[in-house]
Amino acid sequence: MVHWLFSGRAVYSAFLCEGRKGFSYQQKFGLVNVKLKWAKDKSLDAVVAAEKDLRAACFLGSIISSASHCFVPIYHLCRHRGQLGLPQDLKLSTFIRRYPNIFCESHVLDIGGTRVPCFGLTPEAADVHHEGLNILQQNQKDILDRLCKLLMLTRDRMLPLQTIDQLKWDMGLPYDYRDYLITRHPELFSLVRLPDDRVGLKLLSWDDDLAVSQLQKNAVLQKEEDLRSNSLAFPIRFTRGFGLKRKCMEWLKEWQSLPYTSPYTDASHLDPRTDVSEKRIVGVFHELLHLTIQKKTERKNVSNLRTPLSLPQKFTKVFERHPGIFYISMKLNTQTVVLREAYDQQQLLVKNPLVDVRERFASMMREGFLDRSRGLYNKTTSAGVKKDPSNVTCSNQLSGTGFSYEDESDCNLFSEYYSDELMPDPS
Repeated sequence: MVHWLFSGRAVYSAFLCEGRKGFSYQQKFGLVNVKLKWAKDKSLDAVVAAEKDLRAACFLGSIISSASHCFVPIYHLCRHRGQLGLPQDLKLSTFIRRYPNIFCESHVLDIGGTRVPCFGLTPEAADVHHEGLNILQQNQKDILDRLCKLLMLTRDRMLPLQTIDQLKWDMGLPYDYRDYLITRHPELFSLVRLPDDRVGLKLLSWDDDLAVSQLQKNAVLQKEEDLRSNSLAFPIRFTRGFGLKRKCMEWLKEWQSLPYTSPYTDASHLDPRTDVSEKRIVGVFHELLHLTIQKKTERKNVSNLRTPLSLPQKFTKVFERHPGIFYISMKLNTQTVVLREAYDQQQLLVKNPLVDVRERFASMMREGFLDRSRGLYNKTTSAGVKKDPSNVTCSNQLSGTGFSYEDESDCNLFSEYYSDELMPDPS
């Protein structure tokens, strides 16, 4: 059970200050030293935990389905390991074999005649995967708009491809979005060489129709006096039993009454040491999370956006200072930032069609994992691990192709992403 504060026509008008007065106060005196505690939210933790291994399995499915053969040798899959987010001590083949109703196993022979494992998708998993591809095709305009809006949030309308790669799962971009989207829309995007020699994606034109934040779209729910002063308030909700001290309550009411700066406008005039600037930072991440299909992303995915988004040092501290807007889940050995307003308990209030496909895939994974643990899948010497031999849709058609075998541990490639700060657990 949660409660809503300060959104719509919430009853706090007696505590509101005029927008201009609040602006002057905060610009003069800087950030108010208020710290709100972190409280565990079991419902949102369950949302995060439900996606265990899902991204890695979906990425592997995309790699396998895009290959010219229906089975891919393990050493080819290992080359993509850095994108999967798996623990370093977990062999990729071990992970794949956990889900025998998703992946079927065969083998190829290398030049020396050694049997090399190779993996494909089961017919059921392939059907779900192709349904996801159809949804991507049907919703291409929405995907393009959200990618454009992401680039419009940045100072130069440009981001390194590496940064977009980190966000592509959460934004619901196609696995091969560079070929699927970028090269097909030269009127929108251009690949550029960055000063650090990385490749960046640049948006070629600004679209005023897209430069409207989700909070501004929902402005009809705001009070008329707040609209006139541009003091838009964020929807806020807390975990059941969350205690808010009177001092924090008063600060939060004053903070909500401060002017709202759209994340799509230039904010260079704001003093970064003020609550007005902090409200703009909150607005940036509020909008960024709305661009994701499940209104959440790992904290490390945004920690290197300081320069592109023109943010001050330690900007991710807003997640701890505003636990009524953002929730930080510690599940899956990482920190995941969730937009609270997007959920009612564990239910996403507005679902992208791709979310339903992912949920079905995750359900299949849980079923296969449990069945395997109960011994319902048997190993055979001919086609690897499978429940029914008819599930293997392709034979060992890769045998004799001249692949040279490489030990899987030698292919343990990880991409390194750099953060602008170390991020301690909130307390």
